[in-house]
Amino acid sequence: MRKTIIAGNWKMNGLRADAAALITDLRAKLDGNTDGVEVLVCPPFTALATAEERLKGSAIGLGGQNTFWKEKGAYTGQISPSMLKDAGCTYVILGHSEPRGRFGVPEPDFTPEILAHFGDCDATVNRKLKAVLAAGGLQPIICVGETLSERQAGNTDSVIQTQTRAALDGIAPESVPALVFAYEPVWAIGTGEVCEAGEADRVCGVVRSTVGELYGESAADAVRVQYGGSVKADNALDLLSRPNIDGALVGGASLKAGDFAAIVAAAPERQSV
Repeated sequence: MRKTIIAGNWKMNGLRADAAALITDLRAKLDGNTDGVEVLVCPPFTALATAEERLKGSAIGLGGQNTFWKEKGAYTGQISPSMLKDAGCTYVILGHSEPRGRFGVPEPDFTPEILAHFGDCDATVNRKLKAVLAAGGLQPIICVGETLSERQAGNTDSVIQTQTRAALDGIAPESVPALVFAYEPVWAIGTGEVCEAGEADRVCGVVRSTVGELYGESAADAVRVQYGGSVKADNALDLLSRPNIDGALVGGASLKAGDFAAIVAAAPERQSV
């Protein structure tokens, strides 16, 4: 069985002192209680050093929220895969809807011109994935997901298939089984809305079947697919007990140690459901 993976995406939240306090609280609740579950947190870049220090001796891993596809150079404001590794990261999130400029709750002052600031697209996600795999030592979490208008138009599956195929363009078959995907319906991110568990499982299955079409059944069976989008303690077990959902990419609930620990605690229970 694929090992469940629970990742906390802190987004743009927390100063160093906040990160230290949250990790201290998380360790008090999770140390010794993560058997059979892979757990990691993805703080802001400015808190990575603090997080790495506070996580020493823990089973909780560390991830970055994004990366660039160049190792070094005149790319002001960017961060490379090797920099993330140097900061202690073993995972990195790629293609999250927010860096793509796709928001569940539209900001009223985010005009098309402003949204151009969030420049990620299928092509850049593919470049980032190639750079991460070339650098080694980092495991990517590749995000895919549809907006509300795309879902209402009946385009959910085609959007997911297109994003998955584009991310994997030119990726060697031997790299694929170790990849992690995260299905995050954009309309459920930061909205309090959650995709019904059966539908979330179905769309995670679309990701898996797309991988299978490209690389074969064994690769599809090996790839882990998380669900993300308003995951909470009270819906975690229902989501995690589904056959195609191998974990959760947790946003707001990952900022509260008790809530995140409860989601992690729900993961082993899926074995008996």
